[in-house]
Amino acid sequence: MSMRGLTVFIADLRKCRVREMEEKRINKEMANIRVKFKDSNLNGYHKKKYVCKLLYMYILGWDIDFGHAEAVQLISSNKYSEKQIGYLAVTLMLNENSDLIRLVVHSLKKDLEDSNEIFNCLALHAIANIGGRQMAENLSSFVHRLFIGNHRNFVKKKAALCLLRLFRKHPDVIPAKDWANSIVGTLEDYDLGVALCATSLVLALAQQYQDEFAAAVPILITRLYKVIIEKEYSAEYVYYKVPIPWLQVKVLRLLQYYPPPSDRQLLQKINNILHAIISSSQDQSKNVQHTNAQNAVLFEAISLAIHLDSESTLVAESTYLLGKFISSKETNIRYLGLEAMAHLAAYSSSVEAIKDHQDTVIASLKDKDISVRRRALDLLYSMCDVSNARVIVAELLRVLATADYNIREEMVLKIAILTEKFATEYSWYVDTILQLISAAGDYVSEEVWYRVVQIVTNNEDLQEYAAKTVLTSLRTSAYHETAIKVGGYILGEFGHLIVSLPECSPIEQFATLHAKFSMCSLPTRALLLTTYVKFCNLFPEIKPQVSMILNQYQHILDSELQQRACEYFTIANMPTDDLLQTVCEEMPPFPERESALLNCLYKKNADTEDKRTWSIVERDLKDRAQASESDLLGLAEAPVTPTSPSGAQSTTAISAQAETHFERALFNSEGLLFEDSQLQLGFKTEFHGNTGKIALYVGNKLGSQLTSLKFVPARKNGTPGLGVSVLQPIPSVIPPKAQLQQIFQVECLAPITDTPMLRLTYVTSGAQSILFKLPAVQTSFLEPAPMAGQDFFARWKQIEGPPREAQSIFRSGVNIEVETVKTALKGFRFQVLENVDPNPLNVIGVAIANCGPDGKFGCLLRLEPNVDQQMFRLTIRATNETVATSVHGLISKTLAGKSL
Repeated sequence: MSMRGLTVFIADLRKCRVREMEEKRINKEMANIRVKFKDSNLNGYHKKKYVCKLLYMYILGWDIDFGHAEAVQLISSNKYSEKQIGYLAVTLMLNENSDLIRLVVHSLKKDLEDSNEIFNCLALHAIANIGGRQMAENLSSFVHRLFIGNHRNFVKKKAALCLLRLFRKHPDVIPAKDWANSIVGTLEDYDLGVALCATSLVLALAQQYQDEFAAAVPILITRLYKVIIEKEYSAEYVYYKVPIPWLQVKVLRLLQYYPPPSDRQLLQKINNILHAIISSSQDQSKNVQHTNAQNAVLFEAISLAIHLDSESTLVAESTYLLGKFISSKETNIRYLGLEAMAHLAAYSSSVEAIKDHQDTVIASLKDKDISVRRRALDLLYSMCDVSNARVIVAELLRVLATADYNIREEMVLKIAILTEKFATEYSWYVDTILQLISAAGDYVSEEVWYRVVQIVTNNEDLQEYAAKTVLTSLRTSAYHETAIKVGGYILGEFGHLIVSLPECSPIEQFATLHAKFSMCSLPTRALLLTTYVKFCNLFPEIKPQVSMILNQYQHILDSELQQRACEYFTIANMPTDDLLQTVCEEMPPFPERESALLNCLYKKNADTEDKRTWSIVERDLKDRAQASESDLLGLAEAPVTPTSPSGAQSTTAISAQAETHFERALFNSEGLLFEDSQLQLGFKTEFHGNTGKIALYVGNKLGSQLTSLKFVPARKNGTPGLGVSVLQPIPSVIPPKAQLQQIFQVECLAPITDTPMLRLTYVTSGAQSILFKLPAVQTSFLEPAPMAGQDFFARWKQIEGPPREAQSIFRSGVNIEVETVKTALKGFRFQVLENVDPNPLNVIGVAIANCGPDGKFGCLLRLEPNVDQQMFRLTIRATNETVATSVHGLISKTLAGKSL
């Protein structure tokens, strides 16, 4: 039955030539509808008609603040036409936070349980469109029942997609683990449409519950084999001669979330499927629709082939195909070819075959389509290694000046990472970064210049060249404010290294920086003021000139600059330079968990988006685990100072939190080494003589699994004097909220002079890396040795003086409590002797150091606390000078820290 009143109303609105006439007609109709809705005897037809009018007004953009209750009432009608309008109004006019949702939920539940399958479908549509938490909690079980029940195919398909919508929006509400078996069973449905919808659902669920849905893998492989090889499909599912391409794509993608099957028959089926797909794609059709469907399947098949074995013959064939695709005249083909080749470069152990196409990829940086340019950038980043890094970086810098604005920031990040990662000369790194800052200007994020400062600070051999280069750069006519920030910091820290060079005197450094001061933003001026006060400390001869500038800015309007100027002026002009020297001490190496540039580059995908089956992050993770010899600046061990001429590698900086945990670990047999929002790293140790076992526990605190997890040595040559082997390796995947362990065996072969360092690497939304110290040091191999008081002082005098004595005076990191200190020294495996020293506050300890074939060495300790001044005097004497130095260093560092 047509609604004549609705037709007339729409016609009236269309006749309105100006907004005022339309508004007048709308207001008149709204007033009429309000009156009609007050009539308790209004029948379903008229209620439907008036709700339709409100819907039309709502679609036109007018605010509708009534009629929602009447729309909900229509849902309860037994007439399809009225129920349909009710559902349409509810899905358009209500959101998941509406007060009427509770009433809607009741009606939806009734329709989901109804034997009328049309009503089932209307309810499923409404649930999927509104998708609130209340609906997910109350109705998901009914939707699941419709999906796995004996219903018609169109109901099962809608139920599967409705479940998918609810899971994507509220994954914590859907009991996917409990439903795994029943959902996987639907993949074998005879109808390909149902199987397609079920695969879409499993594809989403398997990303979070990989183990629970692993049973889907053999089912889908067999199903795909029947479609591709045995040609079992009906004609209605053939799209331009390609059998059900949507199912093929989803199955091929799902298989990439799982490791290659161990079953040989299944693996052979996959290889046959991939071979058939890749072979059939050699001849490209002139029909656009056929080509699009064929390529969608082909590129997913290539990704799966790379996932299974990046060195297989199938992948070699694919590389040849991709080389043709990236030269295609079709934009879509070029895009897909570049993306697939970037995938191959990220996974393959060798990129030599891909390098043959380097010129074509570089040419794609100038493509008219920005999406193609993005993929070309990804591929260049992925295929870059030490042999072609300079060519690629130079080309990216050349293109950067004219690159599209919304790709520049990403390009800057990748240039900075590649420059750091493959630098073989310090000069090239500094020159390239300064060129990058000059070319990119405002698109250089703060993380980039922060990283430059970290690298220079952490690499002594780089500091002099960097200081000289930035000073020269600031004297040119073309410079950016970011270059002033870099110059201000580096000259303030390392300007003293170049004062003997021509045109690099203190006053010339100061004049060069201050000439830019007035043109800088307030934050940069604040940084320069800090540089100036550092000049006062480094170069006392220019203190009058610097003080004049600081005095001048004591009266500036900006409160931050004024405060800095006042404080710095006061410090610089104090009677003694003690405070100035303390405030302006040289910056220590920067502790860092991983490169901030990588964090910027790999951002988390949207919650409702499928997780990427591959990422360039995989290659970066592998590179950090197995550092390249060309990694001069230490991206793989972010950050690390370069190898010294003697061949000894200097200490890598770690986070302050990890350092504090390590200090506690030295005098405890179990505890934490690291903890953040993602994981907890704990330890438990057991030492006997010169051997021991260390169990490292990794606890996953996330609701999703951690993958690609492993421990790798942070130093290529290990720790001198210490042997470390793995007794029980940790699995590479840790399920959500689970804890797994790896057990190491350690052996002291000679006196230990350093601390073993490990790196824990894993993948969540991006590559993560945690650097920490293993609690296996010289004090770990001590054994307490009882001794009488007179014997102690006799031995004490025998080994008096250097080189077998190590002594220092230092401030305690916490309030001194003698009993707490004694407990800590017992944790260091010393036998604490009571009532031996004439001063009752002094602590006396004796231990034997077990050092493998080199024998056992006596180790004596005397700790003299000064409670009033909160100071310690620590003296260690041992029959081996290395043992004395090592033990003294570990204990003094702990007592001076805040770990007690």
